[in-house]
Amino acid sequence: MEAEDSGQRLRFQLELEFVQCLANPNYLNFLAQRGYFKERPFANYLKYLLYWREPEYAKYLKYPQCLHMLELLQYEHFRKELVNAQCAKFIDEQQILHWQHYSRKRLRLQQALAEQQPQPSTTLK
Repeated sequence: MEAEDSGQRLRFQLELEFVQCLANPNYLNFLAQRGYFKERPFANYLKYLLYWREPEYAKYLKYPQCLHMLELLQYEHFRKELVNAQCAKFIDEQQILHWQHYSRKRLRLQQALAEQQPQPSTTLK
């Protein structure tokens, strides 16, 4: 029983790590160049990994953009395009632009929230 739990924990960790690696376009390019995406069993494995979209599993992800990549990897055309290094570079650039936009937007929201909150009085009696 304990060995089974240990095996399930290891499988969970390995799948979690692999799914998060999918957020890296350079890793996707690496897999494509080595022909993994052409193999039917690998495509089936990517389909199996869609369970990570469920909230009970997604809460463990540090890189949620991996779920978007996992979704795109369900399409054969996308998998074929990843062989091209320019495709991976484009995805990488788009992720950076998204993060920059998100960071600026989050900073503006935090500043607006701070301005709305009443300031504590600095005078002491």
